[in-house]
Amino acid sequence: MKLHGFNRSTLCKVLPVLALFLASSSLFARVTLPALFTDNMVLQQQSDAPIWGKAAPGKNVSVVTSWDHKTYLTRAAADGTWKLKVNTPPASLNPYDLTISDGKSITLHNVLIGEVWICSGQSNMEMPLADWGKIADYEKEIAAADFPNIRLLQVEKSTSLSPQSDLKVSGGSWKVCSPAAIPLFSATAYFFGRNLYQNLNIPIGLIHTSWGGTLVEAWTSEQSLEVMPDFADYIRELKKMPAEDTQRTNFMNQKLVDWKNELIAKDRGFKGNEAIWAKMDVNDAEWKSMLVPQFWDEQGFSDFDGVIWFRKTLNIPAEWQGHDITLNLGMVDDNDLTFFNGQQIGSTEGWDRSRTYIIPGKFVKQGKAVITVRVFDSGGGGGFHGDKDAVNIYLSADKKINLSGNWQYAIGFNLKDIPQPILTQNTQNNPASLYNAMIHPLIPFAFKGVIWYQGEANVDRAYQYRELFPLLIHDWRKQWNSAFPFYFVQLANFLPQKTNPEPSAWAELREAQANAMHLDNTGMAVIIDLGEGGNIHPKNKQEVGRRLALLARNKTYGQNVVGSGPVYESYVVENGKIRIKFKNTGSGLTAKNNETLKGFAIAGPDHTFYWADAMIDGNEIIVSSPKVEFPVAVRYAWADNPECNLINKANLPASPFRTDDWPGMTFQKK
Repeated sequence: MKLHGFNRSTLCKVLPVLALFLASSSLFARVTLPALFTDNMVLQQQSDAPIWGKAAPGKNVSVVTSWDHKTYLTRAAADGTWKLKVNTPPASLNPYDLTISDGKSITLHNVLIGEVWICSGQSNMEMPLADWGKIADYEKEIAAADFPNIRLLQVEKSTSLSPQSDLKVSGGSWKVCSPAAIPLFSATAYFFGRNLYQNLNIPIGLIHTSWGGTLVEAWTSEQSLEVMPDFADYIRELKKMPAEDTQRTNFMNQKLVDWKNELIAKDRGFKGNEAIWAKMDVNDAEWKSMLVPQFWDEQGFSDFDGVIWFRKTLNIPAEWQGHDITLNLGMVDDNDLTFFNGQQIGSTEGWDRSRTYIIPGKFVKQGKAVITVRVFDSGGGGGFHGDKDAVNIYLSADKKINLSGNWQYAIGFNLKDIPQPILTQNTQNNPASLYNAMIHPLIPFAFKGVIWYQGEANVDRAYQYRELFPLLIHDWRKQWNSAFPFYFVQLANFLPQKTNPEPSAWAELREAQANAMHLDNTGMAVIIDLGEGGNIHPKNKQEVGRRLALLARNKTYGQNVVGSGPVYESYVVENGKIRIKFKNTGSGLTAKNNETLKGFAIAGPDHTFYWADAMIDGNEIIVSSPKVEFPVAVRYAWADNPECNLINKANLPASPFRTDDWPGMTFQKK
């Protein structure tokens, strides 16, 4: 038989290729599932749980559930997408199978039915048991993390300028909780899930999707953000972007390059690309002085964003000459460019990262030396901050020079004169970018509720957070069409303690978080007693997870446990004193360790606060001070790192609060 256009030799070559093509086409046509659906997963109990994926357009797709042997049918749409819902039974410790087929089957094994929680936020939610986290007793906790009925799904970090349909998942699947699987998982999420499992005795599924240092608006959808005037311009710019990803990236990159070039061109500290203010012989006679480390917002620059150059002159001992030495600058908000005797020795981005730079011995000469630091702040607080003992230069532990105190400074430029283009890059802090990549692909997966630990990145815009945070909760509930439980962590105490009552952006952010409890089916875990002044990532994540679990056990699962500490309710002024009424007092108010109550401050009509005497009277607190004849306001734990000790008899701390509504230090900051 003769085949037109083919001889035997050609046919022998074509057939293997054709067979490979047919095999690959068949493989491509097989039904596919998002990364959410794998072996070892947990499905939400007693729900109509959505299952979805892709198949060849028009293909019939079936899902068979082994717990009831039912078959659910649907057909793939013209774009290949399909979705259906399966009825899940009450929670069970028995594993099941889930078989999905479009003619060729995929079977998911070891599937549990239980309670699923989404765990999200920034670095304190992200903080793993081991690795950079190293929580308290992490080695012991990891060794004990043998809970086969707790399952873990780790969403990988990703950003997008448009909503995505699938996730990137660490390891490609759900993991069974074990000492091997737990070290890099969220510690807060794990301890929350462990407490639920130990008290409910049903499977727990934890979907962890968080990213350190991120803003709340990054986790909120474009549709919700565009109703806020503060973000309307950004959303309009986003809608003008090219639709294709590569074109979008090129468009943004060019805008960013143009802007950065403009910053250098208008920075008085540069001439061309040369950092002239870093030279040793620069004329700094007109430079002024500023304390380091201390935010410049606290030194007369409360409304300044941009670049300030700092210089510090010191004498290098003869024995240091020719040796590598170490420079520590503490933390710098936001970014620094650091020079030693005119030579650039390092740069770091990130307001909460410590700066440590090695100065090569070839630059180290006896006598006069000049350290120059160009600090760029794009919004909120700016400058050096942290422990003054962390700002130093040394050859060895016993040969160290402390550099805290007065530094000379000069302004490079004010960012108001060179506003950043609204949309210059796809980063984790772009509005909606994390929602698009790390939340939207979860929709419409069935789950019980959300735990959330975030807010540090929004501290400088605490008043705005009053709207942004409830908006996020409303947004997610709207996307899932469910008023699911939403439990969150109020920020811990952080930064050095202050001697006298004074304004605090951290207190204002905590207040904004507390305001979100006006939303139905929410709860707040107070951890004002768990922080570490010098560490924004406190190590006791066991207690954070436990307190979140107490909220869930009390409010969601109806267990007879006290879910939270005392919460301010109202006040009255009587006979030169203010009487404070609380809710959530449990079996009564008390002071930790039965000490004298601490953390209360009181003010009169002059708005000046003084530390106050506070006395427990049943479930109320009476606050007064001989310095305030006619009191009009009380504040409790109103500080970055307050000394406070009001608890209920369940040993849960009272939430910080104030009775006044006087504008704070973040008022009108955007």
